[in-house]
Formats: sequence, structure tokens, C-alpha cells
Amino acid sequence: MPVTPEIILVLIVLAATVVLFVTDKLRVDIIAIIIMLTLGWLGLISPSQTFSGFASNAVISVMAVMILGYGVDRTGVMIRLSRMIVRIAGASEARLMTLISAVVGVLSGFMQNIGSAALFLPAILRISKKTGIPRGRMVMPMGFMAILGGTITMVGSSPLILLNDLLAQGNLEPFGIFAVTPIGLVLLLAGIIYFLMLGRYLLPSGEVGAGGPPPQQDVIETWQLPANMHHYIVPKKSSLVGASRDDISLKSRYSLHLLAVKTGRDILYAPWRYSVFAEGQILSILGTPEDAERFAVDYDLVPVGNPERHTEEIGEEHAGFAEIIVRPHSPYTGKTLREISFRKQHGLEVILSLTKEGEHRGDVADIPMNPGDTFVVFGPWEKINRIGQGPEFVLSTVPEEKGVDSARGPFALLCLTGGIALTFTGVPIALGLLTGAIAMILGRVLTIDEAYRAIDWRTVFLLAGLIPLGLAMDQTGTAAFLADAMMNLLAMTHPFLILLGIAVLATFFSLFMSNVAATVLLVPLVIIIGTSTGLDPRGLALLVALCASNSFVLPTHQVNAFLMTPGGYRNADYLRAGGGMTILFLFITTGLVYILFVI
Repeated sequence: MPVTPEIILVLIVLAATVVLFVTDKLRVDIIAIIIMLTLGWLGLISPSQTFSGFASNAVISVMAVMILGYGVDRTGVMIRLSRMIVRIAGASEARLMTLISAVVGVLSGFMQNIGSAALFLPAILRISKKTGIPRGRMVMPMGFMAILGGTITMVGSSPLILLNDLLAQGNLEPFGIFAVTPIGLVLLLAGIIYFLMLGRYLLPSGEVGAGGPPPQQDVIETWQLPANMHHYIVPKKSSLVGASRDDISLKSRYSLHLLAVKTGRDILYAPWRYSVFAEGQILSILGTPEDAERFAVDYDLVPVGNPERHTEEIGEEHAGFAEIIVRPHSPYTGKTLREISFRKQHGLEVILSLTKEGEHRGDVADIPMNPGDTFVVFGPWEKINRIGQGPEFVLSTVPEEKGVDSARGPFALLCLTGGIALTFTGVPIALGLLTGAIAMILGRVLTIDEAYRAIDWRTVFLLAGLIPLGLAMDQTGTAAFLADAMMNLLAMTHPFLILLGIAVLATFFSLFMSNVAATVLLVPLVIIIGTSTGLDPRGLALLVALCASNSFVLPTHQVNAFLMTPGGYRNADYLRAGGGMTILFLFITTGLVYILFVI
């Protein structure tokens, strides 16, 4: 195939893309935008094609799953899932990674891998927060297993779904749905073992969460707050029955804070000073274990049987700590917390205050407030958000939660699973997932403004900016030129090297063009190669479809791009962890296809 000026230009752009990604000098979205604009200015693609990535199936799919994942998380469904996973696997990083990877991998064999990654991402972020394991050590293995799991069945990834149609065009027998399962299971098992053995060396180890400790941890450490809640049942014989909060002087006598009172299924946060205690109530208290024990003995209180469950029920998704500051010209200036009935008005418990006189950890109810005074409070997230929107206080802590609407959990799950299920009917994945996302908005799981905020625009521009590069490689004949050159080089070599060359070529193409485009381009070519060399063309075609998913070394696969920001990753992280995975994938697939179709 002759080398044209267009092919030379595309090769230069391709080389520049690789250099920019490897050197990691610019953000990935900026690199993608530069590449997109360069292709347009050079005339290698039309102006409309330059920006066609923004309407692509991959980009719309990723935007939709971001909205769907955020909506499901808002309902608390993933909180319950994360608790179940931690109960089964404990706090061990190895056991958690193995369990999550296995479940996500098998699930990806029967649904689009971007869907399974979106489903489990919120749970993994919560597990990271709960166990203290950095999210960067959990998110990438999950994403890689989602990609590997797509090789378990012939409906697990777009290239495998497309493969049988391409085989039919070449008058070749199609594959059964589980024909690829032995290869896929070996790949998934190898991926899990890969991270179990080398994960500690390959994965980034930073703070829990991206960008430092989460706000709750930061508030607790900054103000040296007690680490644990204590929960007690009020029995019938307790002298607390019939008494009010004011009667027991909890702060002055015991240095404790009453965070919440649970009566049956109802939870009252920051009870008012005239609230009366009753038999059977569960009191949630903050303070030292010694002070809490002294209070419990004085009033014959009974410790709850499962304090961790009660802590999760009172805090985590429902409530937490926050810093609030008195605004200049606040209507509360000169007034005390008691005068304004702070607990009754705002439903928050004041833990301590910081004024110009210093820090106050005792009873602060009668200290006049002045602009600039800081209070650390505990209460429901919706009330914390509300107090920051009023004229009295500025909220200086970003709440970790926006409030959980557990009643809409089943509907949110229905939107997510329904959107995924639509893709099995032949509907494009973007259409199915975006339908599920808009159903969430119409069902008031989240607002349209929250949906826009749920989208990570860096990921959108990364994918949309690189899609035109795949178009340019296809339209200018660059991809065909590279494929011909590779096949001519390997034509007279050992069959295993021919297979390996095909695997490498499909892997390389999948980094810079859609895996579907790479499959469509290469499958007809390898069928011809198989016929001319005596190798089974079905095996060569399967190898192409498998290796079109071998996209780990750069964040250009939609799953890797989707997880890049939540995991806090850089290009170097994908090069380090994905490089070994790519090589492992190449030799496993090549070896197994050689055994199954050549020997």
C-alpha cells in the first residue's frame, strides 16, 4: 500500500499523542483537545467529524452511567451493598479486591463493562472510606476486571457481539455464546492473581480518597473529636425515664453530647433541652468511653448489642460533623445558643466553639455569638446544608452526603438495570443508558442540575477528543497501512508469531480508535491471512475481537476514562499497572488461541 502525505501526517499525530500521554506533562483532556483540533486544522477529517466524538456512543454512554451511578448512590443502595461486601470480606485489601473483582468480572460477562463498573464504583468508594484502604488501590483493579470480564461470553463486549456478523459475511461458522468462556475465565483469574501478587508495587498508595482525607476525617482530626459513638438502651427501671435533657446536665456533669435519640424506627437528632426520655429509647452519645460508662452506670443504661450497626444508622449517609462560622451582620450576633433555641431551630448538636477568647468544649449555650465565631456541629446532612444557605452562618465544610432518599432506591435500581437491559434488545448502549438516566430525573431521584454536576467533563473531553483520531486512521488508510505492514512482516514466520502479531496490532489499534472499528478493520484482513496460511480464520478473528479489549496501558478505554477521576489516577499509573496487564493479556490470549485453534 503506497504511503500518502495524509498517512504520514496521521502517523506524526499518532506519535505525538503517544509522547504526550507517556510524558504526562499535560492533563489528558487537554491532550485530547489538542489532538482533535490538530486533525481538523490539518484537514485530515472534516469539521463535522472533528467534533463528532461528542455525539458518539461511547461518550454518551459514559455521561449516562455517571448520572445513573450518582442517582443510585443518592438512594443509599450502594451503602447497603458496601456494608454487605465488608461483612463478607472484612477489612482485608486482598479479600476485598478478590471478591469485588470476581463479582464485577462475572457480571461484565453478561452486561456492558461500563455498566458493571458504574454499578460498583459508588460501593467501592464507600468501602475505601470505611476501611481506610486508598481508593486508588481498589478502583483500577475493579475497572480492569470489568474489561476482562467482557471476554467471558460472546455478549460481554461490543467486539465479540459484532464478531459473529463479520464471520457470517465471510461464510464462516459463528461462535456459541460460551465458546470464549475458557479463555475469558483464565484472563479474569490471571488478572486477579496479577493484582494480588503485584498490586502493592503497581497501584498508587495515597490518602483515602483522591486529593486528601475526606471532610469528615479532616474535621475529626483537626478538632480532635472523640472517635466513637456510644449507644445505650433506656430500660424501664432507669431513673432517666420521665426526665428531660435539661434535668441530667449531660455536658456539665459528664462532658458528653447527646447526638440522637431513636424511638422505634424514628430518629430525632439533637433533641431539644425539654425533650423527655422514655423506656426503650436508644441514646447515641459522643464522648470518651470512660465518661459514657459513668453516665450509663448512674442511670442503669444497657449497651446495645451491635454498636457498629447503630453508628452506621445514625451517621455515615444520614448525618455527620461540619464547621459553621457566624456571618458578618448575622441576626444572631450578640445572642446565645440558648436564646435562639439552636437545637430546636436548626436540629443540630453543637460539639464545641472557637471564639476570640479561645476554644470552648464545655457548655457553650450561654456564650454570646460574634461574627467569625466557629462552631463544630453534628446533625443530618440536609439540615447542615440548610444552615449554610441562611443569613446566620457560613458552612465551611463540604458535606460528604447530600441526604439519602432510600424510598427511591428500588426505582433508581430499576432505572439502572432497565437502561442496561435495553441494550440486550439491540438498542444502542447510549440510547438505553441515557433513557435510564432521564427516567431517574423524571422520577425525582435527582434533579437535572445534579445530573449535570454528576458528569466528569474531563472524561467527556478525553474520549470525545480521541475519537477523531480513530476516524483519521481509518479514513486516510493509516490503519490499513499499518496492518498490511505488520502482516507482510509476519507472513512467513512461525504460526505463534503470526498470532502474536495480530494480537499486538489489535491491541495497538484499540488504544486510539474504538474497539468496534478495530475489529471491523482487522477481522476481514485476518480471515484472508488465515485462508492463505492454512491457519483457522475463525481463531484469528476471535483473537482480534478479544485483543480489541486489551486496552489497559492508557486511559483511552471508556471504563478506564470513567474511573480515572474517581480513582485519582495519572497516565503514569495506567502505564505502570496496565503495561504488565497488557503483556499478560497478549500471551494468555495468543497461547490459548494457538492451543485451541492451531495445534
